Amino acid sequence: MNKIVVAITGASGAIYAKCLLDSLSQMQDQIESVGIVMSDNAKIVWETELGNQDYTKYPFHFYQKNDFNAPFASGSAQYNTMIIVPCSMGTLGRIASGMSDDLVTRAADVILKERRKLILVARETPYNLIHIKNMETITLAGGIICPATPSFYSKPQTIEELAYTVVHRILDLAGLKANSYRWGNNK
Repeated sequence: MNKIVVAITGASGAIYAKCLLDSLSQMQDQIESVGIVMSDNAKIVWETELGNQDYTKYPFHFYQKNDFNAPFASGSAQYNTMIIVPCSMGTLGRIASGMSDDLVTRAADVILKERRKLILVARETPYNLIHIKNMETITLAGGIICPATPSFYSKPQTIEELAYTVVHRILDLAGLKANSYRWGNNK
């Protein structure tokens, strides 16, 4: 069973976090536990972009950004996947430089040192060279950069359907079975 950490940072793209949490809520048969960490800016962005505070309604355990007693602050808790969605370039840079100054960066450091799955859903455009070098560093350390770049071949009709094209890729990368559009299989 999967033990997953979801970190939500203050980059634009709260819709991706919402769709991911909605999906994880429906996958309880594949998941042992989900721990959530939201930055203060993530809450502001969610409220601005989605017009609500529905992040409080999910059936997962939420941890404060400086709660180093959270189980996933240690490798011994055996969380096997961490997804940062959306991932700000500031968070990505702190992870790339090895800073563990809050629960998000500490958990990412733990996931990398334990050789587990770290998925960063980068949400920025355009990238500068510092962003690209930080992504290279994280990739070389074993992390996965999954840009929040939607696909269009499934012909999404709403913003949420468009966001799910990214979320389904995240779920695939996390090793979860999701019912999603598959190229060549959905004619």
